[in-house]
Amino acid sequence: MKNNPDQGRRGGARKGSAGRRGGSSAKPSPGRGAGRPASKSPSKPGAKPSFKSDSKPTGRPQGGPSNRPGGRTGGRFGAEKPKLKFAPVPDSTASMRLNRYIAQAGICSRREADVMIGAGAVTVNNKVVTELGFKVDPTKDLVRVEGDTIRPETMRYVLVNKPKNFLGVEHDPSGRRSIGDLIKNACKERVFPVDRIEKESTGLILFTNDGELTKRLNHPKVALRELYHITLAKKATPEDLEKLKAGFVLDQGYVKAKEVEFVKNDPHEIGMEIHSNRSRIARRMWEHLGHKVVKVDRVVYGPLTKKDLPRGHWRHLTQDELNMLRMTT
Repeated sequence: MKNNPDQGRRGGARKGSAGRRGGSSAKPSPGRGAGRPASKSPSKPGAKPSFKSDSKPTGRPQGGPSNRPGGRTGGRFGAEKPKLKFAPVPDSTASMRLNRYIAQAGICSRREADVMIGAGAVTVNNKVVTELGFKVDPTKDLVRVEGDTIRPETMRYVLVNKPKNFLGVEHDPSGRRSIGDLIKNACKERVFPVDRIEKESTGLILFTNDGELTKRLNHPKVALRELYHITLAKKATPEDLEKLKAGFVLDQGYVKAKEVEFVKNDPHEIGMEIHSNRSRIARRMWEHLGHKVVKVDRVVYGPLTKKDLPRGHWRHLTQDELNMLRMTT
């Protein structure tokens, strides 16, 4: 049997064979798509052909939102970003990594401490430790670096009810009054403010030497609840309160008040709750609406309040307050 050059391996016509024969009426043998219905041709002259696929529709429309619980919505570019989650700040007296223990003692940074540990320059209870990630108990273990015994600095947390016309820093080189003058007898360790309050404002401010907690509290995603008592020069209107609740753009950033209302129905006295760590944000929000701010007093900072803390006084945080602050962040 002779091979037909115009016939494929499975008996079907070769592609383009009809054209080569020049008008041959030979029909191609049934191929892979013989059972499919022909697509409809355009009914109107000049109409564009349809590009719809003949394949069966899938269970979910392409590009549409997912019906699965917890699935992404809005497609690839409209997906909601997962909320940033933090582990609670660890207790400074609990077991900790050896490199952190060395860093808290002020010897060097954690990364440099890892190098010293790997070089065998660190001993724990008179035994050389070279394991990275080794944990120690600050209350029991004896740690030496190059033969010298080290102790981590005790963590201090001092809450101050700041008076007016005091700088919210631990020390001012120009000799102006600062909160450091008020808390100079609070502890022997040097403590720093967690955030800043302008000189004209009053209220709660936290000082500590816990760098890890300070960094966590100032993270943009960790916005503690702050409650302010604000006094205005002129009366505020209900429309002003609605604008603050709705929010607006201030210095290329969106701000809003979670709650805001008149204090004892006095339009000059405002209570406002915000969740933002931006500088002078409470004062600037009212100035943006055209109001002159007479006084700003922070009465609540996260889980901390001014209860039993007169103006110009300070106190150390209780263990319960510290635990709540760690859990908040």
